[in-house]
Amino acid sequence: MSVMSWRRSPLAERHRALGSSLEDWNGMETAWTYTASSLPDEHEAIRTKAALMDVSGLRKAHLVGPHSHQVLQRLTTRDVRKIYPGKSVYACVLNEAGKFTDDCILYRTGPNSWMTVYGSGTGLEDMGRESIGKNVAVLFDDDLQDLSLQGPLAVSYLEKHVPGIRDLKYFHHMQTTLFGKPVMISRTGYTGERGYEIFCKAEDAVGIWDRILEEGKAMGIVPASFTALDWLRVESYLLFYPYDNSQMYPFETEGPGDTLWELGLDFTVSPGKTGFRGAEEHYRLKGKERFRIFGVLADTDQVLDAGDALWADGKRVGTVTCGMVSRATKRSMAIARMEVDAAKMGTKLEVRGKGVTCPAIAHPITFDDPEKKKRTAVG
Repeated sequence: MSVMSWRRSPLAERHRALGSSLEDWNGMETAWTYTASSLPDEHEAIRTKAALMDVSGLRKAHLVGPHSHQVLQRLTTRDVRKIYPGKSVYACVLNEAGKFTDDCILYRTGPNSWMTVYGSGTGLEDMGRESIGKNVAVLFDDDLQDLSLQGPLAVSYLEKHVPGIRDLKYFHHMQTTLFGKPVMISRTGYTGERGYEIFCKAEDAVGIWDRILEEGKAMGIVPASFTALDWLRVESYLLFYPYDNSQMYPFETEGPGDTLWELGLDFTVSPGKTGFRGAEEHYRLKGKERFRIFGVLADTDQVLDAGDALWADGKRVGTVTCGMVSRATKRSMAIARMEVDAAKMGTKLEVRGKGVTCPAIAHPITFDDPEKKKRTAVG
């Protein structure tokens, strides 16, 4: 385990038993890989059956009080007044320069109460600063664990134990019980599949983890490691700060910071919304993209590595940020940062990497389920 980890996982021994050395992510001891299984097997399970992942390294905080929605209205890109209890939404956080600093999911749990889940950017700290002088309280909740059951059979398993789970809509959540324990179940995830996040108390996490895997084994439900998310997100246009950002791939002549237009996340700004942090700069920067996030379809059976160079017409036009090879489709795919002119379907590219040199084409990052029919399915 990395000495950087200060957030303790109640599932640490379960992860060690599966062969994880518990690397650090976000200050949390996290199972990046398992020696007991392979990434291709984990990926295939989530795409065809289901798998259970521990994503508790995400930072969970409750925001409560009469001014809670004003804090989130100023902090995030979404018009939170439209979010009702039981509904959640994906949102971005910008700095005053209109550049991305974090993303989050906002869960409205009551008229004046929210649960917020942040990645590894500065969103949680920014929420704390926005709360100064407001009639709110921010409660960081590391007792709350996030167990993510993802894949087409997830709902078939859960409906045996949770009445009404099949009727739960995409990006909605419910307060309920699982195996007699209090949980909040959210129809969200980071896989591109129909899936559910189970938020539970730390003292209940081991029992819930063990029972799902024991009962679900006959259905093909298996544990999956954190790195499996990389393979899934490549197929489903799910970005992971800072691994796709200029914090990791610096500009030559300016400091880090990417716009939502460049990242393809401008859809997270509610139509007509103003007054959020960085709003004026966000709108001013439209059409001034320095690069675009785009996909790569490579003519190889190898995984493209982060940092591999993309060339076209004798010059470097991009950098791979995350790659994967699908055993199901036999395709090598990647997310990349590309020059605007190159980020068009069919642009001929050459990958020049440490482990592979091959031809490729630019391709929208809609490799799997481009219309999002799986994750939004009804019934």
